[in-house]
Amino acid sequence: MDQLGKCEANYVALTPLTFLKRASSVYANRTSIIYENTRFTWRQTYERCCRLASSLLSLNILKNDVISVLAPNIPAMYEMHFAVPMAGAVLNTINTRLDAKNVATILRHSEAKVFFVDYEYVPLAREALRLLMVDSQQNQTSQSPSAAPESFIPLVIVIDDVDSPKGVRLGELEYEQLIHMGNPRFVPTEIQDEWDPISLNYTSGTTSEPKGVVYSHRGAYLSTLSLILGWEMGSEPVYLWSLPMFHCNGWTFTWGVAARGGTNVCLRNTTAYDMYRNIASHKVTHMCCAPIVFNILIEAKPHERREFTSTVQVLTGGAPPPASLLEKMELLRFHVTHGYGLTEATGPALVCEWQAKWNNLPRESQAKLKARQGISVLTLADVDVKNMKTMTSVPHDGKTMGEIVLRGSSIMKGYLKDPETTSKAFKNGWFITGDVGVIHPDGYLEIKDRSKDIIISGGENISSVELESVLYRHPRVLEAAVVAMPHPRWGESPCAFLAVRENEVGRKDDVKEADIIAFCRKNLPHFMVPKKVEFLPELPKTSTGKTQKFQLRALAKAFQITDTKEVPQHHEDQVLALSRL
Repeated sequence: MDQLGKCEANYVALTPLTFLKRASSVYANRTSIIYENTRFTWRQTYERCCRLASSLLSLNILKNDVISVLAPNIPAMYEMHFAVPMAGAVLNTINTRLDAKNVATILRHSEAKVFFVDYEYVPLAREALRLLMVDSQQNQTSQSPSAAPESFIPLVIVIDDVDSPKGVRLGELEYEQLIHMGNPRFVPTEIQDEWDPISLNYTSGTTSEPKGVVYSHRGAYLSTLSLILGWEMGSEPVYLWSLPMFHCNGWTFTWGVAARGGTNVCLRNTTAYDMYRNIASHKVTHMCCAPIVFNILIEAKPHERREFTSTVQVLTGGAPPPASLLEKMELLRFHVTHGYGLTEATGPALVCEWQAKWNNLPRESQAKLKARQGISVLTLADVDVKNMKTMTSVPHDGKTMGEIVLRGSSIMKGYLKDPETTSKAFKNGWFITGDVGVIHPDGYLEIKDRSKDIIISGGENISSVELESVLYRHPRVLEAAVVAMPHPRWGESPCAFLAVRENEVGRKDDVKEADIIAFCRKNLPHFMVPKKVEFLPELPKTSTGKTQKFQLRALAKAFQITDTKEVPQHHEDQVLALSRL
């Protein structure tokens, strides 16, 4: 056996780029992209990606150079997921909800050589580039007198609207110009090493400063296959881009839709009207989103809705959706599958695979099961919940909490330019997620909290996620977040922040703290009942829609109560300030 070795015939580097080449051959005339009045086939998409890749090389892009893009879910954003690595470069999709300072930070840290900007974000990009230039000039003066400040500034290319050109300019080049100038018969750069980087994604920074997470071709390929298998995505899906492509490369479905020969329905704005309109018009079969999108769909006004007859498969992640929210989505013909993941795991790492025997359970019981995070995707070698002090596994009793740890080929290469943080993230052969969970007797995992969000009250561990799930069952609660608040007797106690729905006459102020606390007392052990309830117009969120609990924790510190439950008088000013964020 030892004399049998690898050769070009039996060993090829794994890369999701092969999905596009296959789609262009097998599904050549099938619609690949729909964007308003624009249509492309898979043959056309492959040709456009070849043209763009060849144009990038003509701009002196070298292997592993970073190419950044600031754009919504438009055809150009999709094409760059193939074209950039086809040129041997690394794709960095930037969150469009960031401010100019954060965009400049990412451009600086990634050392992006080219910066693609959608016309809608030209003002944001212009300010980010200005900040970058100022910083470069300051560095030149203080540290590197011989370096030209221009060397820090990427080449800027504007993406005009392919469906309705606006004529917006920021630099000399425009995206469709590069497509037109490129070679349609370009032979993509061959991937020799599947460990080479394919993309660079920055974390949303819910608990710390954003970090640059590097994905490999191998990890992206295997993660893509895992998700289309785990979600049981059949051939020719019609996929609605309600999840930002800048979020973990669209949870790898940028590559996955090509693998299944599907149709990408691109969406510039994630509004109820646009989502319902596209679902009905194009017979959408699949979509992904954070739970925050559920509220957009559920709260849609009658004129924003469209009737559709088939069921839409929805994969969701982020904060565990409460059972009540899942029930409402099912009634609207959205079949929800819940997953768990993080940027460092190339998107979803666990999926709640449905079991046929659960179909006979009451709807409420089914919703509770769907809210669990489930079992590992196929490319993970292992997942566990461990006591981090002893690194022993917790019992599968659905009660004992520990930290969720992962290992497998879909885990990131590491953090860009940060070996120390990378080393801390990998411990004893595991990737440490920082999330707390339990494992049920059937082997399904359920997340309980971020490790820093567990509330320890009088020696009892309180899961903020569990408490939030109960709060969401209140008919008037739209958004809920629970954090720890100092307590003179118990050390910590729960503090709930809520955004509520309007009543029939458009008012919100009829929901009182006492009403919420009374509701919780009926549905929770008394030690879990919030000691304080604060109402906000909406909860502060990160650019990817996650609740920024660190802001709420800072506010809750001002609510330290005495035995008479008095609250400092100045807290109202702080609430007002937070509501403006």
